[in-house]
Amino acid sequence: MSTKSILNKSSLTFLEKYLNNASPTGYESEGQKIWMKYLENYVDDFITDTYGTAVGVINPKADFKVVIEGHSDEISWYVNYITNDGLIYVIRNGGSDHQIAPSKRVNIHTKNGIVKGVFGWPAIHTRNRGKEESASLSNIFIDCGCSSKEEVEKLGVHVGCVITYPDEFMILNKNKFVCRAIDNRMGGFMIAEVARLLKENKKKLPFGLYIVNSVQEEIGLRGAEMITQTIKPNIAIVTDVCHDTTTPMIDKKIEGDLQIGKGPVIAYAPAVQNKLRDLIVDTAINNKINFQRHATSRATGTDTDAFAYSNGGVASALISLPLRYMHTTVEMVHREDVENVIKLIYETLLKIENNHDFSYFK
Repeated sequence: MSTKSILNKSSLTFLEKYLNNASPTGYESEGQKIWMKYLENYVDDFITDTYGTAVGVINPKADFKVVIEGHSDEISWYVNYITNDGLIYVIRNGGSDHQIAPSKRVNIHTKNGIVKGVFGWPAIHTRNRGKEESASLSNIFIDCGCSSKEEVEKLGVHVGCVITYPDEFMILNKNKFVCRAIDNRMGGFMIAEVARLLKENKKKLPFGLYIVNSVQEEIGLRGAEMITQTIKPNIAIVTDVCHDTTTPMIDKKIEGDLQIGKGPVIAYAPAVQNKLRDLIVDTAINNKINFQRHATSRATGTDTDAFAYSNGGVASALISLPLRYMHTTVEMVHREDVENVIKLIYETLLKIENNHDFSYFK
């Protein structure tokens, strides 16, 4: 299968719509609807759970179950305190970066719809240049154009409203995808494309394939923890993002040597089952897919950990997409890496089908 043929016009239309939609942790439902609508032509059935994880299922009656997984939620903020002067202070919902907040536009999600606002910041002329105060959780604030708490509340804004950035999808230099929330809605996109390719290439798998778009990863892998108990899979192949370490101010001795454009990243960690990882590595080599390796020490910090340590132990592996500027509004990945993650997962599923008795993974 040619890498160049993987993404088509329909794929990219879906990707842009899916990335531009807000899907903050705890409020993923609208994004899940977009994802499920795209996937409905490529799966036999769907599962959803109480908190909104969505699963497309191929061959649901099979006893042996394989999961391919990404997570659907994006980092955001909560309204935490409204001053008498109508300014809004926030707390994190996931790992939102306070240092990028000043001067950013925001969407405050209310029952009345979106309320626009901005993270205000004192002008350079008014700051103490000898002792400038850096942005912190205690001093960043949102201004939605109101002069009192009552005025803010009349707009429908209250403590607990979730706040996202409106930054939308763009392509830089023909092959760099840029958006907020590529971590990790790109994962949901890639596993959906695997399902599409299986359908279009008329592949019949001898196992049940569960295409899982989990919720609440950004606050502790919670969606994966829940859905793995429902599915009880035998194998889980998780895809998430990892850091491109070639940009300034990153220490490769600590973070490893990884770069966008050089291929999917295969993880080495205690949660990664050795036989499954080796199968993925062999698949990459046999299909001439460039790949990188990453050692993650005690934990991967991804849904891999939730699947691996569930149900008495699930053979799990992690294929990451290298990404620049994680948890900012300008997250960047390389199109070829996206295509090659899709290809690697697809070819691994075919290798599981063709070359191994399922007991191999025990």
